[in-house]
Amino acid sequence: MAGLAEPIAVGVEEEFHVVDVETRHLVPRAGALLERLPQERFTHELHRSVVEGNSRPFVRLEDLGHDLTALRRTVIKAADGLGLGIAAAGSVPLVDTEALKISPDPRYEQMLADYQLLTREQVICGTQVHAEVDDRDLAVVVAHRLAPWVPPLLALSVSSPYWLGADTGYAAYRPLVWQRWPTAGPVARFSSAAEYDRLIEDLVRSEVITDPGMIYFDIRPSAHVPTVELRVCDACPRVGDIVLIAGLFRALVARELQDVRNGVDRSVRLEMVRAASWRAARSGLEGRLVDPVEGVPAPAAEVVGRMVDGLRPQLEEFGDWDLVSELARESLARGSSSARQRRAFAREGRLADVVDLVLAETRSQEWEASFGGPAPRIRTRLLDGYDAPGDEVLIEGTVREPYQPVLRVLDRLGADGLRERERQSERHQRRNGMTFRPQDGDGHRALPFDLVPRLVPADEWAQIGRALPQRVRALEAFLRDVYGERRIVRDGVIPAWVVEESPGYRESGRLTPREAVRCAVAGLDLVRDGVGRWAVLEDNLRVPSGLGYAVAGRRLMAEVMPELVPAEGVADPRQGLRMLRETLLAGGRRNIAVVSGGPDLPAYSEHRMLAEELGAVLADPADLSVRDGRVEAAGRPIDVIYRRIDEDALFAGTLGEELLRAAGSSALTLANPPGNGVAEDKRLYRYVPRLIEYYLGEEPLIGNITTYLCREAGDLEQVLDRLEELVVKPVDGRGGQDVVVGPEASAAELDGLRDRIVASPGRWVAQETIPLATHPSFDGERLSPRVVDLRAFVLSGETVAVPPAALTRVAPAGSMIADSSPEGGSKDTWLPETGRAAG
Repeated sequence: MAGLAEPIAVGVEEEFHVVDVETRHLVPRAGALLERLPQERFTHELHRSVVEGNSRPFVRLEDLGHDLTALRRTVIKAADGLGLGIAAAGSVPLVDTEALKISPDPRYEQMLADYQLLTREQVICGTQVHAEVDDRDLAVVVAHRLAPWVPPLLALSVSSPYWLGADTGYAAYRPLVWQRWPTAGPVARFSSAAEYDRLIEDLVRSEVITDPGMIYFDIRPSAHVPTVELRVCDACPRVGDIVLIAGLFRALVARELQDVRNGVDRSVRLEMVRAASWRAARSGLEGRLVDPVEGVPAPAAEVVGRMVDGLRPQLEEFGDWDLVSELARESLARGSSSARQRRAFAREGRLADVVDLVLAETRSQEWEASFGGPAPRIRTRLLDGYDAPGDEVLIEGTVREPYQPVLRVLDRLGADGLRERERQSERHQRRNGMTFRPQDGDGHRALPFDLVPRLVPADEWAQIGRALPQRVRALEAFLRDVYGERRIVRDGVIPAWVVEESPGYRESGRLTPREAVRCAVAGLDLVRDGVGRWAVLEDNLRVPSGLGYAVAGRRLMAEVMPELVPAEGVADPRQGLRMLRETLLAGGRRNIAVVSGGPDLPAYSEHRMLAEELGAVLADPADLSVRDGRVEAAGRPIDVIYRRIDEDALFAGTLGEELLRAAGSSALTLANPPGNGVAEDKRLYRYVPRLIEYYLGEEPLIGNITTYLCREAGDLEQVLDRLEELVVKPVDGRGGQDVVVGPEASAAELDGLRDRIVASPGRWVAQETIPLATHPSFDGERLSPRVVDLRAFVLSGETVAVPPAALTRVAPAGSMIADSSPEGGSKDTWLPETGRAAG
């Protein structure tokens, strides 16, 4: 399977019945319950006996499970205080429709007037799954193509065997009630979103429905968010079944998107879909289903098993295979909720026992018990007041399983213990020279270092390991081209001014031999958004720092926090330095010089440590000489310069000319050679996906942040109109310099920025502000959420590889900019030991 451009986020809307715990009857008390619930996560539904919870979107299915469990915990806690119970099922058997009421909403009241008994009997609850599809035309096409797979997904959810006090004989009676609406059922084939929208307009004009919200197709493109949504499933008592359905639905969407892009046609017979859906509602998991491919009956376990196996490429692409295949096995072994409800009734012949079963399963913390470790709710005063929706460690108060040992250690130390460890950290840094010299001050300071390590999950690191080499290969090809024939400009893929006006372009870049590697060491800054998706924020191809800091940070933690020993399978970042040495010495090279600007540079301590680890000479430009085409550093012959100094400081004057001639004759390897700044320009950043497609013929495996170029009139107008919403950067800025975050800026700052952009629009770019992931950092009293990024490295030599060493940088409190400035900081990063991630 061709790699997906980026992971698809999934979210869930889950409806809950509200019942009286004494009578087990539905009661119209959702209003009182909603007063106790957060408005941003819960809302009312058609009937006053139903509340709806809305998960956040996530890339990781484990996170979705934790969020759904937290939502249930929240609504159950609120219900307990009112003598109410929460039932997640398609229906509950004890219902008095005359006693129930429609929610006080003009729209619902109009539905009651129009549809009468159909509205009053709509006492059913469903699970709706949203899968991200940014292109609405594609969403419309995919919604139709997915129709044959609705029946087995429905079968996995069936939980409504009883209706108005009677056993219906169906595993799921809710779908039959649902199908009475005039716009329910599978969606027909449309060629575009415009054609689909015209149908909706015609339906509203016909007055059969009153608004587009009454489109109840089994699968439909959302009118409000960029998703396609599955609407046919019953509410599920067990969170694991919801996660299973969400994982399968996402994989189905991904497969259809890929087939559409590859031109694979799909003919769907809606009559067969309707018949197969009826069969699934009748039989559930305990009978036979209609095979979506063959159209013939087969045991439900076989149909579901074949569906899961057929989606294995997509499930593996998302890192879901192990989880989804295990959930499917458990679901089939356990049987459907409907079967469990019937067994509960058979024991005593009481419908109240059916309600009790559903209430108990809804209340169960089975997801956390299975996927959250033995004690998922770590209680520590260090987390008092901690609130961060897109956090990497906590989801609604639940600590992700890999972090539970870490939080236990921190809790044992407490705030006093952590403050003492911070003092030890500063002493360690000063003793080992891990200091920097502020540009506007005297002396040296310890580097800000946070004691809470960051863990990158194995599947996410594997995705990074595939995506970054692809990106660097494209940038390498661009640099060879732009200092050569410039085919990419000639073919109109990028404008000529992107090269000609770049502050990073150097004519000296043409002196590098064509066969030489230009991006021997690249540092790519990554951010993780609130749903768990990674994106590249910046490409650093000149002198990226941080690899040495990653090693130094692990050493510091070993001395200062010996209780926090990385788990088995966590990589030693020193392996990254070994890989760096191999890369620099490729092709039979023997002697390395780390060329620095001297002790006054902020990163000099890293330069010194790198020279020691690499067995290299630490030199400044004054230590270099060229004799008879051979280069020496402090009197020792060298054939590799690992440059940690600005190119203008090294390649100016006679020495620079001699070094470039030596590199041109292949007597010297430069890592990295001059001129790479043209590929680091923040205006080129917008075009990197095009570079990947143009030079490699591949789809990008990791995304960009949407970027606007102020040099272009259309983009400029939008940027000036939305300054308070965007992040604005100079095209040649480094380390957060002159970056303005619109939502954090004052009116005066925005007015000043506007004047600077208007005066020199070509100097600026702007990017969309996205919700960034946070990570706990100790603030002296407790843990507080801070925005973090990740600098990962790509080493290019005989192979292109991502070493298992990365630097997490921490933003100051209240800031979205994570960098290596004095106000920022860093923390130890635990990466999985998976060998070389190479592309």
